[in-house]
Parts: sequence; structure tokens; C-alpha cells
Amino acid sequence: MSGMEAEKAEAAAWFRALRDRIVAAFEGLEDSHDAGPFADEPAGRFEVSRTHRRGEAGEDAGGGLMSVMRGGRVFEKVGVNVSTVHGTLNPRAQAAMAARRGLPGIADDPRFWASGVSLVAHMRNPHVPAVHMNTRMFWTPGAWWFGGGSDLNPCIEYAEDTAHFHAVQKAHLDPHGAGEYPRLKAWADEYFFIPHRNRARGVGGIFMDDRCTGDWRADFALTRDIGEAFLPAFVPLVERRRVQPFTDADRDAQLIHRGIYAEYNLVYDRGTKFGLETGHDPDAVLMSLPPLAKWV
Repeated sequence: MSGMEAEKAEAAAWFRALRDRIVAAFEGLEDSHDAGPFADEPAGRFEVSRTHRRGEAGEDAGGGLMSVMRGGRVFEKVGVNVSTVHGTLNPRAQAAMAARRGLPGIADDPRFWASGVSLVAHMRNPHVPAVHMNTRMFWTPGAWWFGGGSDLNPCIEYAEDTAHFHAVQKAHLDPHGAGEYPRLKAWADEYFFIPHRNRARGVGGIFMDDRCTGDWRADFALTRDIGEAFLPAFVPLVERRRVQPFTDADRDAQLIHRGIYAEYNLVYDRGTKFGLETGHDPDAVLMSLPPLAKWV
């Protein structure tokens, strides 16, 4: 196995292991919720199905696992997807990626390989923030790069929750250089902004794309720490807020906020566009959409 093939396999295995830990942690939150709203209902469980990508000629081009939980005690809908896919970029995706990245090889050779884990959680209690996280590796014959991040999307904001979420991320990024957290935080603030609403999607987090310093091992380590920061940044917020009572007005605010979230994912999100343009399972790509939303 060549060096890059071994690195691809290592990255794909780590993304799968992260997926497994998150699924177990989220089911654990369902089991431990024994007080407050919805505590007397059955604990939720993930339904797991395989996803498949078909290439331009209909050939098998990889796939993964789509894990979705609906109607739990804590999670109204949460999806945790992992996939490893390969094939050739269609001309539209190839041109778009070549223009944006400016990396060698994409314009001349459409072959690609990609692996990653992605999750979006929409919560039952409006006091518990929605959240998004993904990490990924992408390869073409001329280059490889990493991307990912996580961001918090509360409909009812608590300053202490925002501070905790960012502090955990900073602690995980600081070993990679004092400038990494501020840079990735600013990138998230820019990326998760909704121009037609003139507002941010949530309270931010961290985000990076096209990470290719030439040191694969260092870039992969940073990507892993973005993923490792997720559970300690998010789970304590769930445990803190899931027991709080809420009103009909709180639920209304949650549904309106979900509408704004859906607008962003359908209009601006790069991952959504890439998944649909490259033939991945549309149910897996659109897993991020909330089960219920409202527009005023």
C-alpha cells in the first residue's frame, strides 16, 4: 500500500471511530435523561442504514452509514453520517473546485476520493442548542486537503453556553499554534453568515477548508482535534439545559430559528451542494434539515 493509500485508510478509519463514539454518547444522553421535559418517554435510538454513491456510469463509487434518531427524549432529530466515496468529478463540480481552490491537478484530472463524518442535531427542548459538526479529507491526483469544524445554533442564547463551547475548542486548537483558534473562529463567523438575513446562523464555532500545508500528519492531527473537541464542547450544554421547562413561545422561537437554519443549508452550504452535485445519497446529504420548521 502506497503512502497516500495508507493515509487515506487511516483517515477513513478515524472518521468511522469518531462516528461510533458520537452515536454512543448521544444514545447515552437519551438513557440518562430521567428528569424534566420528555423524561417519561422512551429513550431514542439511531436507525442505521447504508448509503451508496453511484459514479457517472452507474458504477459503485463507495458509500457509508447514515445514522438518524427521531423523536427521542433529548433529540428531536439527529443525524450522524460517515462516508468514504470515490470516482470522477462531473465537469461542473470540477470547474467549481478548480476555480475556488487553485490547487494543482483538479482542472486536469477529475478523479477524487473523499472521506468524512458529518452531524447535525435538532433538539426537543428549545433551551438546548442545535449543533453541527463535520471533519473530512479530500484527495485528487494533484493535491489533498482537510476541512471541517463545528458551530452552535441556539434559538435561546445563553452567554455561558457560548463561552464554554468556544473555550473547549480553543483548548483543543491551541497546541497547534496560538493563531489557529482565532483564525478558525473568524473563518466560521464569515462562513456561517446568512447574507439575505444579514445575520449569523448561530453563535459561531470553528471552521476550515482546503487545509494543505504539505505536512499531512500535522494537518490530520489538527483535523482530529477539531473532531475531539466536539463532545466535550457540546454534551455539558445538553446536560445543563435538557431539564429546563419551556413555553409555547420558546417552541415557536425554535421553529422560526430552524427555518433560518434550513435556508442557510439549502442556499449556501458547500457540503450540501457538493454532495448533490457528485451523486451522493440525497437523503444523507439533506439529513441536516430539521424535522419541523416555521417561517413568519
